[in-house]
Amino acid sequence: MAKNINRQYVGLKCSRCGKQIRPTVKNKKNTTDKLELKKYCPNCRKAVVFKETKLGK
Repeated sequence: MAKNINRQYVGLKCSRCGKQIRPTVKNKKNTTDKLELKKYCPNCRKAVVFKETKLGK
């Protein structure tokens, strides 16, 4: 099975509390700018905007 080189692992960071959670995969060929998704943050206990960051290993 061939690997898709366009897929890239990124982390999502809460814009309110700054906690980095939710590792996800994005297609860097179709989505060239940074991701901004509205997700639930268990630390804030609210649905807030998460911004793309590098995935910490």
